[in-house]
Amino acid sequence: MEYPLVSTAWLEANLFEANLIVLDASMQSVVGKEPIVYDEFVAIPRAQQFDLEKVFCDLTSSQIHAMPTDVQFNQAIATFGIDSDSTVVIYDNQGIYSSPRAWWMFKAMGFERVFVLDGGLPQWLSEARMTVDSYHQPEQDRLGDFHGQYHSELVCDTAHLLARFDDEHVQVFDARGAQRFSGEMAEPRPNVRSGHIPGSVNLPFAQVLNGHRLKERTELVKLFDGLEGNDEQQRIFSCGSGITACILILASVAAGHHRAVLYDGSWAEWGSNHQLPISPAALKSDRSDSGNTVN
Repeated sequence: MEYPLVSTAWLEANLFEANLIVLDASMQSVVGKEPIVYDEFVAIPRAQQFDLEKVFCDLTSSQIHAMPTDVQFNQAIATFGIDSDSTVVIYDNQGIYSSPRAWWMFKAMGFERVFVLDGGLPQWLSEARMTVDSYHQPEQDRLGDFHGQYHSELVCDTAHLLARFDDEHVQVFDARGAQRFSGEMAEPRPNVRSGHIPGSVNLPFAQVLNGHRLKERTELVKLFDGLEGNDEQQRIFSCGSGITACILILASVAAGHHRAVLYDGSWAEWGSNHQLPISPAALKSDRSDSGNTVN
């Protein structure tokens, strides 16, 4: 894979290239970090809304934020004007938060020329670059020729993870905060146990970020080298519901590793199945009155 990010300077210089598609993958629900709140709507010119919460997910699934099927994806993407030779740049309004999820979704659908804007909208605004107050509306009769085909090897389910549970060539990373990973903090979803997948390694997503931006490649290499496992292993990434795990995938790819897999159901799926093992093993089910969606 190519380096998965582009800079704000690159995007501004190429903003009006005919084959460039800009997507805003911001989410309304921001958890695990202090959300950036804007007084009014602002977007990067030519940006189209890429709605991860209501459109680009499988709403027929019981799983939270489930990856869409290729049929669902292609139906939703049809009017975006994306051709097979387009370059797609994705950003979000928190810096690097939900844009990696959209980036990995494109990868899972077989699209290669897709990148995350390093620093996202906060970095763009801090540099006083041009903005608009509404999303770009593409020509409705201009349909792109790209049709995604789902690459299941980039996204796994619980059965896949269980089949590789004791495989020394597989390492599982968890992007949740340390207290949720250790079980010290109760899970916010009803009937979801506290703890983590046995054998998994905790790497809170904030540790791969430097402010709004992703850390430099050398820092990321050092960070992953300091954890259990090695570069030859397949890395499976998990979080609360499959959103922030993709931040770690972005960091892993940026560090030069190319065997990443998203556990799409993540802890919301694993922790709610009382037949599956957890660590620490003594933890019991937790229930919280919080209605927040945790990523």
